Amino acid sequence: MPLAVDSPAPSFALRDQFGRTIAVPDARLGRAVLLVFFPQAFTPTCTDELRSLAAERAALEASDVAVLAVSVDSMATLRAFDDAEELGLALLSDFWPHGAVADSYGAFLPDRGWADRVSVLADGNGIVRAVAVGSEDEPRTAETHRAMLAAFDAPADERAARG
Repeated sequence: MPLAVDSPAPSFALRDQFGRTIAVPDARLGRAVLLVFFPQAFTPTCTDELRSLAAERAALEASDVAVLAVSVDSMATLRAFDDAEELGLALLSDFWPHGAVADSYGAFLPDRGWADRVSVLADGNGIVRAVAVGSEDEPRTAETHRAMLAAFDAPADERAARG
């Protein structure tokens, strides 16, 4: 089960597709962060979701939201995926310990060995403000992620009802 709205987002440090260490909360630098967990690179639904996210990245970052996509794929796989798709996103490898960060966010599917389609929006203080879960039938879209930004304006009881 994904993290609850208004709970603290776990801190972590993972390497991106270029081998750079990205740390959260350090990556936030006082900004909100959108963590987009996805099952596997090079699969049709994940590719479509990440293309949509890449197209929306500038608008999200203009709203002062850092965008980070996370999977259990290796750094090399994520680099090849980024090279093939030219996404321009920070793709973080949760390869080892396998799925540990996804698990800490309640997004890891141990029976499958990968993360579920979970997006978590945390504010600049590291508090979860919105959670969205996709599926094979209903993957996350740019609209899904834009709608999550409304959580910054919503009262706490309304945020809890969404999460």
